[in-house]
Amino acid sequence: MLRELVHQKIVDALAMAPPPFTPRDVRLPQVPGKAFAVVGMRRVGKTTFLWQVISERLAQGVPRESLLYFNFEDERLAGMSSDDLHLVLEEYYSLYPEFRDRQRVLFLFDEIQNVPGWEGFVRRLLDTELAEVFITGSSAALLSREVATSMRGRAVEVALFPFSFREYLRHHGREPETPVNRLPKATRSALQRDLHEYLRVGGFPEVQGLEPRDRYELLKSYVDVVLLRDVVERHSVSNVTALRWLIRHLLGAPGGLFSVHRFHRDLRSQGIPVSKDTLHEFIGYLEDAFLIRQVWIDASSERKRMVNPRKVYPVDPGFIPVFDRSGHPDIGQALETVVLLELERRGAEVRYVRTPEGFEVDFLARYCDGRQELVQVSAELGDPETREHEVRALLAAAELYPQATLHLITLKPERALYIPANIQLHPAFSWLMS
Repeated sequence: MLRELVHQKIVDALAMAPPPFTPRDVRLPQVPGKAFAVVGMRRVGKTTFLWQVISERLAQGVPRESLLYFNFEDERLAGMSSDDLHLVLEEYYSLYPEFRDRQRVLFLFDEIQNVPGWEGFVRRLLDTELAEVFITGSSAALLSREVATSMRGRAVEVALFPFSFREYLRHHGREPETPVNRLPKATRSALQRDLHEYLRVGGFPEVQGLEPRDRYELLKSYVDVVLLRDVVERHSVSNVTALRWLIRHLLGAPGGLFSVHRFHRDLRSQGIPVSKDTLHEFIGYLEDAFLIRQVWIDASSERKRMVNPRKVYPVDPGFIPVFDRSGHPDIGQALETVVLLELERRGAEVRYVRTPEGFEVDFLARYCDGRQELVQVSAELGDPETREHEVRALLAAAELYPQATLHLITLKPERALYIPANIQLHPAFSWLMS
């Protein structure tokens, strides 16, 4: 019966046409002989991305029969073990024996972590067949560190985030075809409006177009699933109360300096017992599940890095108004979050900088080609005191990092007067689309 089921799933999958989707701007590493592990938070569109891969191959003229999408999230496959995975290969090649060792086949395995011992099967597939492999799964059981360990260097990670600003525009049919610096004033004004909406709504595909109440409930449900499935169940967490307090704090006040010591003291004052080591573990679990991103201080020693507070951001700006406790979500925090995520999409290693004078620069971005960027984010630069502080911080940091280019990103560049020539001033919408 299992063989018949696998056979029918293969036949059905190969007969399926790719569903409608919004194309994602995802870079695939060009490393031969490796499986691609598509990782990211739940509901960011990992399954849809597999169909995008199929569509791109079809556009290149690859035969449809050599592109197999197989979803293991099927209750009829419950109890399937690694000893049964060979059935997928046997039944596929029984349909297309002429492909074996002659035609490269693309296998896209969705939720394969539901089958214990899947890693050995994928490694054998790469070693013995003329095949390319993509794997995806919930972050509960397909984490970056586990892929690296279990695949023994045979997989490369492809991180998928919620929509970027450009992808958000594309999803809504408003992505401009002309380069940003050649757009007319009316279009640039429309992009400014779209950016404000994006900072409020965020980039999860399912929340687009929802009423605020429905959007909030859906985003809360995403967090609940991460909390229960990816943290509590997975790591046998017993102190759920402390974990919920931590999540609300991190998602509602992004970009601030976060100290485990101070937060531990606050919880103790509320009568919530938890150790500092446990809080450190919780933060690691949440980052593994892609709910948060951490930015550490740039320091010459590991000890200095660890003793200084870190900055924590949600993986999507849409979480901020949902968990904000002030009643007035800060659009500057949302913009800072979006800039960080864009730097990560561009492949940067990101830290923050504190100068000896006490100035802080939001991000130091280092790229693999040696480029460095000091990036300061400020939603509003109309106030002279705010503008002077942001400029002085960049100039002070430039003395520590003379090779870095200086960037100031703002929502209203027209109000940014008297900016030094060595600082590149960017309208936020323009920088996000560059």
